[in-house]
Amino acid sequence: MRQQRGRGGGRGEPGLLTRAVDKVFRFVRLAEFEILFVLFFLIVFILFKDLMSRPQYNSIFVKKPDLDDQWP
Repeated sequence: MRQQRGRGGGRGEPGLLTRAVDKVFRFVRLAEFEILFVLFFLIVFILFKDLMSRPQYNSIFVKKPDLDDQWP
């Protein structure tokens, strides 16, 4: 059997994947508000773009009223 070296009998340094995942989680915790802020505006932009692409909504911006017609 192999003897384990290091403090407390555990493994020494964590692996590369563990360190990478820890750094990602640390970054997400640090920038949580900014990430949510950007996601909120991205979702709102996509919804607004979808609404404005429909012909019945788009005609409001394109069609000009006649001078004789009563404009509400």
